[in-house]
Amino acid sequence: MRIIVHNAKCQGHARCWSQAPHIFKLDEDGYILPGDIEVAERDELLASRGARSCPDHALEIDRSPDELLDRFLFNQEPGGFK
Repeated sequence: MRIIVHNAKCQGHARCWSQAPHIFKLDEDGYILPGDIEVAERDELLASRGARSCPDHALEIDRSPDELLDRFLFNQEPGGFK
């Protein structure tokens, strides 16, 4: 999973950082640093929460179609999803 950073939209609310400070790095003024963020699988939940918490939609979650298909096919249990 990757987080696409739209720096021009960031208004420095730091809500992403409050969800996952080890994933979202801010500059000294509280704005997210430029550059997309590659997220390790173990951090995907926190990264998703942080990205979705941005009121300015400065963070976009990017998943490849293969990742989505893998999750759909391999995370199923009888009677529903994990």
